[in-house]
Amino acid sequence: MFRLLPVQILLAAVGAVNGIVSSYFASNYVGISAMSAVGLYFPLSLLLSAISTMLSGGSAILCGKYMGRNEQDRVRNVFSLNLLLAAAVGGIIFILFLVLGLADLTGFLTGDETVRPLFNVYLIGQAIGVLPFLAGNQLPVYLSMENRQNLTMQASLVYIGINVLLNCLFVQILHLEAFGLALSSSLGLWMFFGIQASFFLGGKANIRLQLKHLSLEDGRAILRTGFPGAASNGYQAARGIIVNSLLNAFVGSAGVSAFAAANNLLGIFWGVPVGMLAVSRLMISLSMGEEDRQTLTAVMRNMLIRFVPVMCGISAVIILCAEPFTRLFYQDPSESVYMMTVWGFRLLPLCMPLSIVCMHFICYGQAAGRRLLVHILALLDGVVCVAGFSALLIRFLGIISVYVANILNGIVCILVIIAYSWIQRKRPPRSVEELMALPDDFGVEADARIDISVRSMDEVLTVSRQVTDFCRRRGLDERRSYISGLCLEEMAGNIVEHGFTSDRRPHMIDIRVVHKNDDLVLRIRDDCRPFNPKERNDLTDPADMIRNIGIRLVYKTARDVEYQSVLGLNVLTIRI
Repeated sequence: MFRLLPVQILLAAVGAVNGIVSSYFASNYVGISAMSAVGLYFPLSLLLSAISTMLSGGSAILCGKYMGRNEQDRVRNVFSLNLLLAAAVGGIIFILFLVLGLADLTGFLTGDETVRPLFNVYLIGQAIGVLPFLAGNQLPVYLSMENRQNLTMQASLVYIGINVLLNCLFVQILHLEAFGLALSSSLGLWMFFGIQASFFLGGKANIRLQLKHLSLEDGRAILRTGFPGAASNGYQAARGIIVNSLLNAFVGSAGVSAFAAANNLLGIFWGVPVGMLAVSRLMISLSMGEEDRQTLTAVMRNMLIRFVPVMCGISAVIILCAEPFTRLFYQDPSESVYMMTVWGFRLLPLCMPLSIVCMHFICYGQAAGRRLLVHILALLDGVVCVAGFSALLIRFLGIISVYVANILNGIVCILVIIAYSWIQRKRPPRSVEELMALPDDFGVEADARIDISVRSMDEVLTVSRQVTDFCRRRGLDERRSYISGLCLEEMAGNIVEHGFTSDRRPHMIDIRVVHKNDDLVLRIRDDCRPFNPKERNDLTDPADMIRNIGIRLVYKTARDVEYQSVLGLNVLTIRI
């Protein structure tokens, strides 16, 4: 999970770069009115993120489940439908944004006659980047499955560089003002999409477009599965409109500008919890597909004991740097907007660790089909708590009320998670597994599974005995017991001999044997270079009975053998 985390954080932060760069150039080279225009676009940006999250989140969960069941054709089907849906929705929103901007139909977002013309041209510029934004944010999920995360990293860095350079050209030199701010981001997004798409167009990908025999049921499943998680972003878009209205009414345009500055810069730090969730989402969906109770619980435990403390440390650093961050946008401490922004950097980071817990439980609820919990959390986190607390407190605290409302929102959501578990299990949760309220029949009992880790050839020699003993304890016949132990020893030995020596990195093999409903499933995972044993088995000369004898034995004796490369791991599933 930590190996995949940097790329996912960078990907999540890329969306925030648009706001950060735009805010910097707007406040320093155009003016506070342009900064308000950037702030007014923020709810629409959240709406786009909601759609992107619905498509990518639903697709990731479905693909994880299908991979857990070794259904590769359905993975390709989901990939194809995912991109088609992103393209269709992107085209519709492109037209909508153009009409709103060109026809000056944005009065429902702002009545300020100074800000609205700037916002109209800013919206037109942003329309150009809607399609690559939606399509480009779908591809990292599949690049991770193909172990090509580095391509997302390259695309992200190129996007950041182009965005900055074009802002210098369009805003600082050519004085295109608000339109230049948006156009720079949009052109950068096209490059971001193109670099990632090049891998899938090059013919090297296992996951590829499959336009024939598309299953519309999978398309509906993408939307149905992804909607609850995306609803949170959709609610946040509504929340943004409500909060901006409250700030305009009780604080003024300076409040909108301060909130936009704090939100946009913090967007890059929000990439950390969002990236953490992206990594966990794939692990959660794979665990659900395999009914792997142990790994599923481990993912959620990792979130609590590792991700949350890391985010607490990052939040502390942000709070200490509140004034230096503010000076990126406003230099005069005597202006009211200056201290409003400072308090944003001092208070808003406190809600980040709380949000990690909420986002993970929303994702877990999606994968587990707990729609009631997901909808309650999405509604509370998205709009009810922040908008409600802001409306109650803004007359007394001014802009501080909006910051405090975000903290109270996180606390309420965690209390709801605990209450839900308490109701489901009829007692207060005392462990991570109880907090998740996992059904008792999910997965297999501890004595129906054995896990073995292999790091050397010496450990390989004990695999056969451990597996054979496990099978006998479960009452399996001698033939299956013997074949299972022999197959796993042969495959593990082959990985150690050839995979461990292919580079200088330390490696390990994770073996799991599961006995359920008289099915015996052997699963081998390793982190060596991609290797499909079926290809080696197919290429073997039938006259040479010695070459690759271990692989041949496995394919001859097993009922079914499936290989896939998932998250940079070789995963071999054998059914005896």
